[in-house]
Amino acid sequence: MSRLRLRELRKDRGLSIRALAKKARVSPGHLQQIETEQVSPSLTTLDKLAGALGIATTDLIVITTQSGRKKP
Repeated sequence: MSRLRLRELRKDRGLSIRALAKKARVSPGHLQQIETEQVSPSLTTLDKLAGALGIATTDLIVITTQSGRKKP
């Protein structure tokens, strides 16, 4: 299983949903849906969000085991 660290990383940088959406060139509504796991982002959208946050796309994703623990 995996999940995104999007909200955590956005807040760590002091960005609002609108501010990150503008930097990443995605709609604020779509970004909110991604953060609340209502939709799954495309790889293109993940790349845009990672670029706007100044990180690698892989740094957005946390892989977990079935028990919910992070994999090393």
